[in-house]
Amino acid sequence: MNQDVKIGLALGSGAALGLAHIGVIKALREADIPIDMIAGTSMGALVGACYAADGQIEDVEELALSTNLRKITHLLDPKFTFIRVGFLTGNRVENFLKPIIGDRNISDCKIPFAAVAADIQSAEQVILSQGSLLKAVRASISIPVVFVPVNYSGRFLVDGGTLNPVPADVVRSMGATFTIAVNVLNNPRERIHLGLTGNKESTRAPGIMNTLLQSFYLMEYEMVRASILKADIMIEPDVRNIEIYEFHRGQEAIAAGYKAAQDVMPEINRMLSSDETV
Repeated sequence: MNQDVKIGLALGSGAALGLAHIGVIKALREADIPIDMIAGTSMGALVGACYAADGQIEDVEELALSTNLRKITHLLDPKFTFIRVGFLTGNRVENFLKPIIGDRNISDCKIPFAAVAADIQSAEQVILSQGSLLKAVRASISIPVVFVPVNYSGRFLVDGGTLNPVPADVVRSMGATFTIAVNVLNNPRERIHLGLTGNKESTRAPGIMNTLLQSFYLMEYEMVRASILKADIMIEPDVRNIEIYEFHRGQEAIAAGYKAAQDVMPEINRMLSSDETV
């Protein structure tokens, strides 16, 4: 591989589906594909931050594999006094992430990192590449309506997926000459929805949180197609059978990400060994 090549990894949004990013990173590491910089949106920001912090993926993988429904329920912190700005404050999520991400600045990361958020008032994309790593992740995962917007240096920030669900252009702006992007938002028409009863044919209406998340998913998917043109390689794990709130199915999501990365590894190696990346 040409030594001048700088490989950037763009990790997309997708809630529980984004646990597939862990499998992708594992496969890239096993194949000795160096990651020189990372940009992430929403769940991609969370996984990307954990890896960028110290170049290790094992801790976040262990966390994903140990997550169950009880742990997820404990992270919910509804505050009805905040109902006009969001159902959940996100404080418990932030406290949960602190031991993993640590109390460090983005500049302290072993791998250069940026999280993507959106300014809900100005409708501008905000690239968080300095300051608190934890706060940057907290802002990037703040799904509108579900979470209270994060006040970050006087700007109210929400999930970056509202503007840029797969930030391939961001990692390229960081200096990447070869961009690997990971999209976990499969075609909604091909997804398998089992519903609350586990029966695909169930006529029971989905709950309000499920409806909000699914609506957000549909909106983001329509924007993802543009990201394909900004990446040299797009990895798309098959997570159609996992619902976006099923964080307890981390093992399946990680396996899907690992397989998808392995499937495109010959093409990655071919491109990195050719003059295309010079």
